[in-house]
Amino acid sequence: MKHHHIFAAAALSLGAILPASAQACSVVSDYRVPTNLELVGQSELILRARVVGETTGEDQWERGLLVEPVEALKGEMPSGTIEISGSGLVPSQDERGFGLLSNPYELEGAHPLSYIGGCIRYMFPEGTTALFFLERRDGDWAPAGDAFSRWAEDVIRDDAPWMKLTRFYANVLESDPTERKALLEAERDRLRAREDDPVAALMASDIERQLAGPNEEWNTIMRRAIDGEGEIPPGAESEAAASAVADLIMDSEQAEVMEEECAISVEGDTMTCEMPIEGEAEIMEEEALLACELSADGQSVDCGGGVEYFRPQNIEDAGS
Repeated sequence: MKHHHIFAAAALSLGAILPASAQACSVVSDYRVPTNLELVGQSELILRARVVGETTGEDQWERGLLVEPVEALKGEMPSGTIEISGSGLVPSQDERGFGLLSNPYELEGAHPLSYIGGCIRYMFPEGTTALFFLERRDGDWAPAGDAFSRWAEDVIRDDAPWMKLTRFYANVLESDPTERKALLEAERDRLRAREDDPVAALMASDIERQLAGPNEEWNTIMRRAIDGEGEIPPGAESEAAASAVADLIMDSEQAEVMEEECAISVEGDTMTCEMPIEGEAEIMEEEALLACELSADGQSVDCGGGVEYFRPQNIEDAGS
């Protein structure tokens, strides 16, 4: 395996082996992913529905996902097919695997597509049944969840864990606010008592997360993960890898970029750059997102093809 210090040539090699269409997703500094309980609360309509098609417009983003209602867990049941703006079907030739269905036992992280492009899942395989969390926006149905939320997860069965939890959270939020904590604790304890049921344990863990909420700021969580000081959020492995590649690029190239693109004022108290330094990091995130894996200690990124990137201080120990 080749081990590279990250210079411009390494960036070119990434561009050659990684998909150019991959995109990273970034959020404002204080953004927090809504907890599942918060997501239920901020939704006007929670609908289990079957994906039956899409509408398209002149622009590739002017499209809508057509879904056939099966059951409304919150809100009024629509009388017929509805359109969800901003979403659509996976490509007919799905070479990238965008049609992957949600893991029925993942109750914390969002669908993998949530961690690229627009920060939320926006493509669905025709025929799947999913649980959609929706709100009215300019008269249209749109995702109620923000970035990295579980606004649309596949639920093939009516008794799927995600369906059960959503029904429970909806009932909790209909109760007196002073009683909600006790209701959550009682259901958590009831599920924990089923020691021979691993699914019940997963559901109990999710209820515990609601009791502990709200979530920490996303960028703080990701920074710890990239620095090897915390766990990567479920489902965000590729996003962490992309950010790590960007950091590695910046570690070795920042001085060179500043020398070439920036000028220090005569007084020495300001610096003006023709191009934002962060731009290079963002480019690397876009190129690296779906192909690199961050090591457990946060010190290297494996981008496949026999190429591995190390933080600069570890190069001497990496070997060749």
